[in-house]
Amino acid sequence: MASPAVHFKTNYAVSIKIEPFYKGGKVQINKDGTCMFCTCGTKVNIVDIGTGKVTRSIEQEDQEDITCFSLSPDDEILVTSSRALLLKQWDWKENACTRTWKAIHTSPVASMAFDSTSTLLATGGCDSTIKIWDVIKQYCTHNLKGSSGVVHLVEFHPDISRLQLFSSSMDYKIRLWNLSTSKCMMVLDAHYSSVTSLAFTPDGNTLVSSGRDKIYIVWDLKTYKSERTVPVYETVEAVVLLPENEDFTALGVTGKEPHLITAGSKGILRVWEAYSGRCVYSQCVPGKLQKVTEGDADEQSLTHCAIVPATQKLTTVTAEHNILTYDLCTLNLTRQFVGYNDEVLDVKFLGPSDTHIVVATNSPQLKVFELATLNCQILYGHTDTVLALDVFKKGTKFASCSKDKTVRIWKMSKTTGEVNCVAQGLGHAHSIGIISCSRLKEGFIISGSQDCTLKLWNLTKSIEVNSKKAAEPEIFHAELTEQVHDKDINSVVVSPNDKLVATGSQDRTAKLWSTSDFSLIGVFRGHTRGIWSVQFSPMDQILATSSADGTVKLWGLQDFNCLKTFEGHDASVLKTIFVSRGTQLLTSASDGLLKLWTIKTNECVKTLDAHENKVWGLHCNKKDDMVVSGAADSCIIIWKDVTEIELAEEQAKQEDQILKHQELSNLMHEKKYVKALGLAISLDQPQTVLTVIKAIFGEAKGRERLESTILKLRQDQKESVLKFCIVWNTNSKHCHEAQCVVQILLQNETPEQLLQYNGIKGALEGLIPYTERHFQRVNRLLQASMFLDYMWQSMRLTGSSCDSDIHIGGMEIDPFFSMDKAAIGAGKAAITPGSDCPQGSKKQEVGKNVDIDSDSSASNRGNGHKQKHLLSACEHLKENSKPAAESQSDSEEDTKSSEQRAKTSVRKIKQTPPSVRKKTISPNELML
Repeated sequence: MASPAVHFKTNYAVSIKIEPFYKGGKVQINKDGTCMFCTCGTKVNIVDIGTGKVTRSIEQEDQEDITCFSLSPDDEILVTSSRALLLKQWDWKENACTRTWKAIHTSPVASMAFDSTSTLLATGGCDSTIKIWDVIKQYCTHNLKGSSGVVHLVEFHPDISRLQLFSSSMDYKIRLWNLSTSKCMMVLDAHYSSVTSLAFTPDGNTLVSSGRDKIYIVWDLKTYKSERTVPVYETVEAVVLLPENEDFTALGVTGKEPHLITAGSKGILRVWEAYSGRCVYSQCVPGKLQKVTEGDADEQSLTHCAIVPATQKLTTVTAEHNILTYDLCTLNLTRQFVGYNDEVLDVKFLGPSDTHIVVATNSPQLKVFELATLNCQILYGHTDTVLALDVFKKGTKFASCSKDKTVRIWKMSKTTGEVNCVAQGLGHAHSIGIISCSRLKEGFIISGSQDCTLKLWNLTKSIEVNSKKAAEPEIFHAELTEQVHDKDINSVVVSPNDKLVATGSQDRTAKLWSTSDFSLIGVFRGHTRGIWSVQFSPMDQILATSSADGTVKLWGLQDFNCLKTFEGHDASVLKTIFVSRGTQLLTSASDGLLKLWTIKTNECVKTLDAHENKVWGLHCNKKDDMVVSGAADSCIIIWKDVTEIELAEEQAKQEDQILKHQELSNLMHEKKYVKALGLAISLDQPQTVLTVIKAIFGEAKGRERLESTILKLRQDQKESVLKFCIVWNTNSKHCHEAQCVVQILLQNETPEQLLQYNGIKGALEGLIPYTERHFQRVNRLLQASMFLDYMWQSMRLTGSSCDSDIHIGGMEIDPFFSMDKAAIGAGKAAITPGSDCPQGSKKQEVGKNVDIDSDSSASNRGNGHKQKHLLSACEHLKENSKPAAESQSDSEEDTKSSEQRAKTSVRKIKQTPPSVRKKTISPNELML
């Protein structure tokens, strides 16, 4: 059976983005346990505990970091403070700021707390003062002075009727304030370091305080004296009292004495009997170091602890910004969230169906995320930063290498998804920077170190057996060791058939080795800077390399020659992988860009821009439809292949466009212009809208019909037409339609309505310059037409004068006109038409030589001139005929001859009329 055709990918879209949502500070959970509030720079992120995704972000407009926040007990009010010394009150469900006021503090607010009624808010500042605010009536009720240094802890007594406030500052003392008198009524002085938390018993008569002096103290609030000081041998960051009437037998709680939980520098939770000081339960976290040294304390320390009564959960926060949720009755871990990943160094898909990803960050711990819920499992084992990862073909095992000079093999349970370390490899003399697993079977791994050596580690069957038992990781050693480069090894990869190994180094070369004995097969030279990544093609005998010189090269494994070079990145290319069954490349660079290349055409198909820093990790899943990338900006992105989706959407869009165009044509044919115009606007095609408007203009009373049609449109449609007018107005061919639409809107819309249009300012800025240009053009045209009219009038007069200049001298006899002899004798020139001219058309024939474009007065003037000239001609004829009339004695033949001469015809002198050009009126002049 033939394999299906390869479809080139054209685009990837972000499917899941795991980004920082907590960078230290306070963490608070609402009363029903569904949302978690975390500070992250200038924002307070609200995380859905069920999905682990950020649903809302409350961000300061002044872009100042948030120093503190507090959520009211009734979950209605969120108050934030920033370095700008402003307090903001938020309706967090609507993501709206309802009130802003000055904090009055002279330095930033360090702590904040509501009372049990959600009415009073206490703020402790770095200026050693405490202020009480009435959030309902919106004014400051108290200004408490007397603390020493930063007030980092404020807490109301749970019984609001007592009107008491507890605070602690840098002098390690707990102050009790009476809000009735605004004075400090008691100072509890017993700690020798900063007080970190306060907890009250349900009856309100006992207070438990903890501090960094590694003790907790039980206080009697009736006598204001300490009843018990208990050493816990760790820096205590938080203490909480277990609720009454609950079954905590799993934690060793048997009596009715109050019990409390402490969280501190050891990174574990411990349960204590409050008065006796006996530790009844100590948490054991698999993989964590049980003996914590001074250096490990900072990394594993718990910084916050809180109980959520509604869900019977306990939430803790680690120094590495991980948020852990435990079952309160058993202290079993239920959920883990990673608030901040730091720099992501490598990332791979994990699991038989690629349902998880494993991430190596700038930390000794590995993080395994479940993509469906973003629940995270933190893997302990390495003692220094993990630098690289690789996964075996089946997806249940993977290998890691670290700066601690060891490699580890991890296995994930197919049923529970739990990951455990099953083997540990020792032998490198320096930190191990790169690792690669075998492809066909889970037989070996190959690692490269900063000592320029390559090691091959065979995985024995005992490792498989040991992985089924809950035992310590098995120790194994390398089978082969070879120095392969002169500088650091940046990349190593095993071929698909497990017979070859390729390495890339800072020495600007890539080398090909035999897996069996590490014998050198060939060297690939051509890059001008160090090589960051090497990768075998899954289909052909080709090796891809990417370098700090910004290029990607393809090499033939037979002759070691460069086949293709891909240029396009402006920075170092850090990772390269093959996709689309070896026909395309996906590369990542140090500028945060990902590029998709088609090998056949050397073309960059798509550039993906979602990261802001170096993209160190890049991996494709087994189905070749998803890619995961991890970068130094602490973001992990799951990319989904959307080529087929976009193709289907494009086809559907084209079909829809065809249907809409057909519908538009039908509406135009039926003269339903309102619907046609609305449909044309929805198509977002200015030319189509212009066609509809011109069709309306072509109708009878088009101006009125256009006005009624425009006024029937919705406001958003009017906004679109106004935007189209900006385009039309730039062209003199369509400016009339644009100006007409603008005139309709200006005449029928009030200024207040026009100001509500989106982009009205930009529309006016685009219309005014071209409108002024059209106005100037019309003015010039009007001036030119006035001059033309003047020239035309002048030419008419000149032409009429020329037509009247008839020269009689040397005239010829023409039988066309005849003169009556008797009329001549009477001194008159009577012109009689010849046989070809009707009797009643004397005057019309005389005026035929006058221009047909002349008006009646000009015609009369022309006829008058011609008659005068004709009379002159008749007088001339009369003078010539006098001798014939006086000679009576001549013979009869002479008389007949003179009569025949008297009946001569005056032939008209033909003259060419002046050539006058008709005035041509343009369509724009006609519109004007």
